[in-house]
Parts: sequence; structure tokens; C-alpha cells
Amino acid sequence: MNKVEVQRLKFVLRPSHDRVLIRPFIPGDENQRYRTISRVMSLGKDEVHVRLEKVLADFADRHHNILEELIEHFTMVKQWTITDAPLSEEQRLLIGAYFTQEYSLESAALFNPSIVLHPDQSELPAGAIRFIISLRAIGEGHISSIVFREGMITDDFTLRLRRPAPYVTQPKRIPWQSYDKTLFTRKLAELNCENSFSAGVLSKLEDQFSLAELSDAVERAKRRAPASQEADVTSDGMLTLAYSNYAVSFRPEQRTSEKAIFPLTPSQSNGIEDARFVLFYDDDGGRRYYGTYTAFDGRMILPQLIETEDFISFKFITLNGPAAKNKGMALFPRKINGQYAMISRQDNENLYVMYSDNINFWYDPQLIIHPTFPWEFVQVGNCGSPIELDEGWLVLSHGVGPMRKYCIGAFLLDKKRPTNVIGRLKEPLIEPNENEREGYVPNVVYTCGALRYKERLLIPYAMSDYATGFAFADVKEILDAMV
Repeated sequence: MNKVEVQRLKFVLRPSHDRVLIRPFIPGDENQRYRTISRVMSLGKDEVHVRLEKVLADFADRHHNILEELIEHFTMVKQWTITDAPLSEEQRLLIGAYFTQEYSLESAALFNPSIVLHPDQSELPAGAIRFIISLRAIGEGHISSIVFREGMITDDFTLRLRRPAPYVTQPKRIPWQSYDKTLFTRKLAELNCENSFSAGVLSKLEDQFSLAELSDAVERAKRRAPASQEADVTSDGMLTLAYSNYAVSFRPEQRTSEKAIFPLTPSQSNGIEDARFVLFYDDDGGRRYYGTYTAFDGRMILPQLIETEDFISFKFITLNGPAAKNKGMALFPRKINGQYAMISRQDNENLYVMYSDNINFWYDPQLIIHPTFPWEFVQVGNCGSPIELDEGWLVLSHGVGPMRKYCIGAFLLDKKRPTNVIGRLKEPLIEPNENEREGYVPNVVYTCGALRYKERLLIPYAMSDYATGFAFADVKEILDAMV
């Protein structure tokens, strides 16, 4: 058995307090909203101008379109104004400012990276490739969101990371066009929300229905039905499911590092965790990016799928079926024997492979990997989507050992039958060293994906749930070291 030489690089992506997201700040007390707006409206025209100028002087250079954001936040609270008299633009902007806050979304941690080829490979030095890294950013309240960085690898294996934009922005939400009643009903059953109340609501809807139509049907059903906990829980579940399927879009001119995907739905209220992006190749030659991630509302985890072609517009889709559960799902980069394939972890201990004709529905996971070696006796999991080699599917894994120490390993699956394990590393590929073991969760190295470039893997990896480092490893050395 040969030893794999891992080349750690000098680059480290650390949490930053500087990049702040502009967010609504709307107190829960309606009377407080009325009072705050009334106090602003009591100011004279000159005072409004002076106060607004102060806000803009303090904050305008920290955000891309602050005036647009302030007007949008004013619109959110406009219903609590106490007059129908028209307001000046400066009044509307200043009211919006009182219902706005900054959120430092990367202040606590920047980790669990995944990496894919950039959709734009133009204007590069000969032999170089450009990539996008997605990262889990954590800020106040331990809320997780997705942020991005970009860089390139040159022909001589030099890594270059592009300096991030000084500000971050959220995308605009796009209403979901329609929901399929059959698929919606199946997911309700998985969420234990299929009952007489949900059946009554769905009976009033067409086979394809909109969010507005669902909301109206739910409200009418609640008025007709006697008040009950079942009706309340079911109606909330139906709307949460609908809100969990949506689309967003950034402006095409925005830099990759300016984009932040912050939780938008009730199912994501406590965070969007551990996105594993993969460049997926369709049978017809088309390609797109998928990302599996976990939505968390503080109580329940909900596996979901992101789809994008350009990292400008994104669709968010609920994953369904009895095997769509737990964390750590990672999609293969193409269909195998005519079916989608996914690595998953069903039981907090072992690894599985599952197949599906429909990327949204998953059944019948097949066990492939048990914890076997001492460094992984507690648990094994995947560290990103499988990487296709001539020899088979190379999968980076993580193992949990004594003192809850996380290490990165690897195994190889058969090309045509990925349920067959060809080989695996007996010893970790990467384990936390003295510079990496201190952090929010100590003694952990972890990744959500690696990128093959020529004969090497570029592995971005989290260091103790705090920051992100980078390493190169030789593919042949990894395969030669397997047992």
C-alpha cells in the first residue's frame, strides 16, 4: 500500500465581517410598526432630508443598490401608514431605512465547500480552467446561507483565487408558475400532511395550480372546517411545501462572489446547509448544474435540489420519496444505465447508492459502505459527488473516529454498477493537523466536493467548521493506495 502525498496550499478562506447583506427589519409587534412610521412622518421636510442623507452617507457605499432596497422595504410596511396622503420619495426612503438592517452573513464561519467548472471558460491562459466554489456561510444566530467564490488553475497547477466583491446581494424571487397535484399529494403523504383537510383543499384545485390558488383554497377550507390542530398543522405544511419550490434570479452583470443565497422559505428559516454542486451531463449532450442541500427550520431537515445553468438563475425543488431523507446526498454527474444515481446516507452511519427515473423522487437505497477502519468506526459519509475516471467512480468520503475526529478518505465504485465497491483507502487522505484542528467544531476536516484537473484533484476543505483550505492530491496515488 502506497502513501498519498497531499500538497496543502497557502490559500485560506476565512470568515469576514466586512461583507454585509441588506435585510428587512420588521418588528413582530404591529403597533410598533405603526408608531415607528408615525414618528418618521412627524418629521419636517428638511429634517427628513438631513436624516436620509446621513443614512446614505453611512451605508450607500456598502451596498450595490441601497435606494432600491429601501423602497422595497418601505413597500413591505406601507400598510401600516396612518394616512392615504401621498408620501414624498425621501419620506418613503427614510421609512424604509427604519425597517432595514445589515446582516454579516460570513462573520462566524465560511466552510464546507464544493467546487465545479465555471460555466464561462473564455479568455483564459492556455491550459487553464476556471472554477466556482460554493461555501456555507454562517452569521448571527447560526443561520447558514450559500455564498460563492471563483478562481482558476493554471497549466502548471498554480491556484489563483479572485478577490471577492466588497458587497453581497440577494437574488429576486420569481413566482413558481404551477404545481403538479399528483406530485404535491405524494410529498404531503411523506410529510404526514395527507388527511381529510388536505384532500378537501386539493379537490378544489386543477391538476396544475398556482401558489395563489393554493393559498385561496387553504383559506376557504379553514373557514369551513372547525378549528383544530390538524387543520392548522396541515395548512401550514401545505403552504410550507409550496414555498419550498421556487426560483430566484440575479442580475447577469453581477460578479459570482457578489451573490448570496440567503434562506427565503419557512423550511429554510434556520439555514441552507452543505450544498454539493455537480456539473451534470444530459444524455442529449446538454449540461446543467445541480446542487443537493439540506434545508433546516430548527426542527426538521428537508433535502432539496438546486438547479442552474449559469449561476444567475436558480430553481429550488423539494426532493421526494422515502429515500430522500437525512443529510449528505450527492448526485452522480450523469445517468447510469438510463437512470439518475445518488450517493446518500440513510441512517447516520453507512453509505448507500440509489437510482431513479425522476430526479425529484428517490426509492430503494442499496447499502455499499460500512464503517470499516478505525478512523471511521463511528460513521461514514460522502464528501461530494462522484468523479468519473477510466477506472471507476472516485468518491471522497468522510469518516468519524475517536474523539469525534473527522477525516477525509476515498473509495472507488464500479463504472457500470456503482453498488460494487472496487477499493477504498485504509488510511485517511486528509486529517486535521495542528493548524486546522481548532475552530467552531474542533478536529474536523470536511469537503462537499473536489475538482479533477489533469492527473490531480483540487480539494477545497473545511477546517473545523470555521474556514476553508485547499490541497492537491494525485489521482493515481489515491487509486494505488486503495485496498
